[in-house]
Amino acid sequence: MSGSGVKKVAEVAAKATKSIDWDGMVKLLVSDEARKEFANLRRSFDEVNHQLQTKFSQEPEPIDWEYYRKGIGSHLVDMYKQAYESIEIPKYVDTVTPEYKPKFDALLVELKEAEKQSLVESARLEKEIVEVQEMKQKISTMTADEYFERHPELKQKFDDEIRNDYWGY
Repeated sequence: MSGSGVKKVAEVAAKATKSIDWDGMVKLLVSDEARKEFANLRRSFDEVNHQLQTKFSQEPEPIDWEYYRKGIGSHLVDMYKQAYESIEIPKYVDTVTPEYKPKFDALLVELKEAEKQSLVESARLEKEIVEVQEMKQKISTMTADEYFERHPELKQKFDDEIRNDYWGY
């Protein structure tokens, strides 16, 4: 990768680091295992980012060919200089992103749908929790008719059992 290409990657990584809300993401995690894996991800990200910022973002120091000509001789130094200048570092061509970008976008759409379903299910469960808590408070004073009013399917089941002369044995 060329020096300027690496610098651009390092700059993008620095911008990405600033825009990542690590603290916000960690609040969404519920299990200790998830928190542990998230900490590993963050540490790995920081290590790679540190390498991009330090090791790969520096331009190599220019070679003082005249200094070596004085000490070694011009023929040998010219030969090394010619070999050094003929080295061509290939440019990085990203062939992976175009292949996986549609898959990633599809996963994002699937993720949004799962998030919507999760929110709906979460609301339903919250409502059910409230109902159970109300039931828990009223259970000691509730009559069978009040209970069957809330659960007509159970009343129907019991009525069917009585009608069919089925007493559970």
